[in-house]
Amino acid sequence: MESKWLYWAKQLQSIAQTGLTYSKDIYDLERFELIRNISVEMMAQQTGMDKTVIKDLFANETGYATPKVDVRAAVFKNNQILMVKEKSDGKWSLPGGWADIGLTPSEVAVKEVEEESGFHVKAIKMLGVLDMKCHPHPPSPYHIYKMFIQCELVGGKPTKGIETSEVNFFAEDELPPLSISRNTKEQIEMAFKYLYAPQKSTYFD
Repeated sequence: MESKWLYWAKQLQSIAQTGLTYSKDIYDLERFELIRNISVEMMAQQTGMDKTVIKDLFANETGYATPKVDVRAAVFKNNQILMVKEKSDGKWSLPGGWADIGLTPSEVAVKEVEEESGFHVKAIKMLGVLDMKCHPHPPSPYHIYKMFIQCELVGGKPTKGIETSEVNFFAEDELPPLSISRNTKEQIEMAFKYLYAPQKSTYFD
C-alpha cells in the first residue's frame, strides 16, 4: 500500500544512516551524507514540507537503521473497547504509543493505558504484530511495527491524560472517528475477533 517514492526515500535514508554509522573512510562518509540529502529532497518534493523540518524528523537518527515500534492496548469491558480521544487530531485511538527503552512490550501497554485513560490493566495476550506499510494508514516517514496487546481491566477510573481529552468504551458497531495514523477500523475489528475467539493464534505480517 506504500507509495513507491516513499519506499525509495526510506530505503535511501536507511542505507545512508547505516553507512554513516559504520564507515570510516572520509569519502564514503561524504557519499552517504549525499544519499541522506537525496532522501530528504525526495520527501520535501513530495510533501511540500521544509527540508530542515524533514531532516529533523526523518534523517536525525544514528546507528543501524531499524523499524520503530508502536504498542497499542486492547482493553474490553462488557464487550466494548477502551479508546481515548487524541488532542493532536481530535480523533480516537486505542491507548498506546512508542515503545520505551528499558520496558517490555507488555509494560509499555500497561503504562500507556494508565497515562492516557486512568485505568489499571494487566497485559494478557499479544494479538498481532503488524507492519504499518501493509495496512491503510497515512504515509509515514518511518518504518513502523505495530504491536496490539490485549489487556485485562483491573482498576482505576477514567482520567484524561496529557495527550488525551476524553476516555470512553465503544461497541464494535459504534466506533467513533478514528485516528488512522494510530489504528484503523480493521485493526479494531481484529481486536474484537480475539475477544470472541480467544483461542486464535497471534496475527503477524
